[in-house]
Amino acid sequence: MWPLWLLASLLALSQALPFEQKAFWDFTLDGGLPMLNDEEASGADSTSGIPDLDALPPTYSAMCPFGCHCHLRVVQCSDLGLKAVPKEISPDTTLLDLQNNDISELRKDDFKGLQHLYALVLVNNKISKIHEKAFSPLRKLQKLYISKNHLVEIPPNLPSSLVELRIHDNRIRKVPKGVFSGLRNMNCIEMGGNPLENSGFEPGAFDGLKLNYLRISEAKLTGVPKDLPETLNELHLDHNKIQAVELEDLLRYSKLYRLGLGHNQIRMIENGSLSFLPTLRELHLDNNKLSRVPAGLPDLKLLQVVYLHTNNITKVGVNDFCPVGFGVKRAYYNGISLFNNPVPYWEVQPATFRCVTDRLAIQFGNYKK
Repeated sequence: MWPLWLLASLLALSQALPFEQKAFWDFTLDGGLPMLNDEEASGADSTSGIPDLDALPPTYSAMCPFGCHCHLRVVQCSDLGLKAVPKEISPDTTLLDLQNNDISELRKDDFKGLQHLYALVLVNNKISKIHEKAFSPLRKLQKLYISKNHLVEIPPNLPSSLVELRIHDNRIRKVPKGVFSGLRNMNCIEMGGNPLENSGFEPGAFDGLKLNYLRISEAKLTGVPKDLPETLNELHLDHNKIQAVELEDLLRYSKLYRLGLGHNQIRMIENGSLSFLPTLRELHLDNNKLSRVPAGLPDLKLLQVVYLHTNNITKVGVNDFCPVGFGVKRAYYNGISLFNNPVPYWEVQPATFRCVTDRLAIQFGNYKK
């Protein structure tokens, strides 16, 4: 049972846990509308999740920090009240779990000799200081989870092998140019829950990155950042203070297939803004202040899910969602949410949803002033 349990632990840590340790790609869907599968969303290779344990040197089974659990190159030291990174960690360790402790600083030699480390979990500590060479020994590190700490800046000199960085719920206000330089393998950054404003991103802050996934939710953004990586497939900007989407805001993000703008203060989406997103499949605009369905939806041939619930939409036109004529749309809708809007639903014509797979995919009603 031990090997099975530890293998399951590895799988869980390689796939999940941003906010409340739910599935990482959770997009806060309440109605059970279909989503893209996780492997497609992340752009990750199905064989890249777990290191090849058999290819590593023999385990140093006698080495295990006091109070920790060590097995199959996994060292679990969570929830122990630790004030510092423990010593006597086996050099062949691939996963080090230090979450839910009281660690306040990462020192120069804390990870010395851990050249095989693949995943480092430091979530929910009190880390406010990181030595510039703290991560230098971690030449094979791919996953760094350092959320829910007291960091005021992105750690310097991150390992060039890094693929996934989760640094949400810290105190970061600035992303300087060059902080991600050399990180050619990085494809996923979760940095929500930081007090970031639009001015906090220096020009060129993301230069060189080829990200697939970026989340900057629960921050202080008032507009869509214009200098993010153009390689993005998913961009999540929910729970900010964005008031409008202007024509040029989405110009460089033509590869997006998921865009999250829910829980903002958006009143206006300028005509033509969505035309820059030809591959978009999911659009989340729920919990905003829109007074009408955004223009341009019928032209998005691959769009399948649109969240517009909890806005101020008063009218739904017969051509708001579907193109005129047959054979134009390449993928039918399987989810449209319009509930909690002041729409007189009995006036909406049935032909409005002629390109929807099933009537159950449409969510209406439940409006309260």
